[in-house]
Amino acid sequence: MSKKLFFRLFAPAIVLGGLASILTGCGRAAAHQGPPPSAVTVAPVERTDIVEWAEFTGRSEAVESVEVRPRVSGHIQQVRFQSGQMVKKGEVLFLIDPRWYQADHDRRQAELEQATAHLENARREAERTAQLLANNAISIEDADARKARHQEAKAALLAAKAALESAQLDLEYTQVRAPIDGRVSRALLTEGNYVNGVAGGATLLTTIVSVDPIYVYADIDENSLLKFNALAQANQLETNDAGQIPVELQLADEEEFPHQGHIESFDNRLDPNTGSILLRAVFPNADGRVVPGLFAHIRVPLSQRHAVLLVDERAVGTDQAQKFVLSLTPTNTVAYRAVQLGPLVSGKRVVRAGLEGNEQVVVNGLARVRPGMPVAPQTLVGSDARTSVLVAEKRGKLNQDRVAVAKAPDLGRHE
Repeated sequence: MSKKLFFRLFAPAIVLGGLASILTGCGRAAAHQGPPPSAVTVAPVERTDIVEWAEFTGRSEAVESVEVRPRVSGHIQQVRFQSGQMVKKGEVLFLIDPRWYQADHDRRQAELEQATAHLENARREAERTAQLLANNAISIEDADARKARHQEAKAALLAAKAALESAQLDLEYTQVRAPIDGRVSRALLTEGNYVNGVAGGATLLTTIVSVDPIYVYADIDENSLLKFNALAQANQLETNDAGQIPVELQLADEEEFPHQGHIESFDNRLDPNTGSILLRAVFPNADGRVVPGLFAHIRVPLSQRHAVLLVDERAVGTDQAQKFVLSLTPTNTVAYRAVQLGPLVSGKRVVRAGLEGNEQVVVNGLARVRPGMPVAPQTLVGSDARTSVLVAEKRGKLNQDRVAVAKAPDLGRHE
């Protein structure tokens, strides 16, 4: 067989065999290549100064609460407010029919004028008594009688003035006014109803509660009280500009503690049945958001300001009864770090032991990695935190897809 014929017959087979060997080698290399490092989001351990707070459940109450009752009896002529509205001190809420009291006032006014006239006449007689007695125009008994009538007229005038003032008060009390600033309840009696104004049995017309400021009461346990007292006696608690110990308030629909107030007082003894003492705090409430009777959470300071380490709450994992974080090593692997935790501060957890403060910890992708595994870290920084998390998640998904593609030739070949 000639060389030309040989190459013409066997050269294509040789080329195809070489290509098959190359493709087979590439497939094996792809099959034995390990998966790429998992993408995770890391954040530095934060070092800051904080005050540790203890949270307690409390209930809000008005500083002032008044039952509005009439001071005179009669029929209600007008109701001059809407249920639930804000009222000012001195504002007229109810009008009791004033005609009877106006008539009595006018009668007392006339009696006062009559008493004034009698006093003037008695005064003139008393002034002439000395001259008439010197001229022997009257007897001593008549002179004494004139002086006595003068004194009686003085007393009658005082009695008439007092009666007029009493009638004036009764007439004024026909206008039932708000005794304090606050929010009024509904009218318990409406126009035309008779109300009793006798002391001890006066009819309840409505109630008013003050709005700003407002009290919040909470039961403080014995251990917290002892710790608080120790810090207060050592002057280690921070105070506001007025020298008051601050507290914070959170309502049921709020995430943070936006309301700032101060401790007003503690009760004078511990309740032996509950082992707690009642605390009263005062909070400004100009917008009326805190309604009397609401349940609320308050935070009371139970430490002086001190340096702590903070990690993102998402970085904390649970290993049976042990809490841990995964820290980033210089070689971009993760290391298991057992930690002791403190309270939650603005979404971050206090770390009391287990970290030094110069580490970076995994905050996203904790479930995808194990200690010693290499990772592709993405730093969580400032306002880009959410974006970084999304990027890390997408990279993790992309890496998983690449692993699946790399394994596909092997699967096909084994079939």
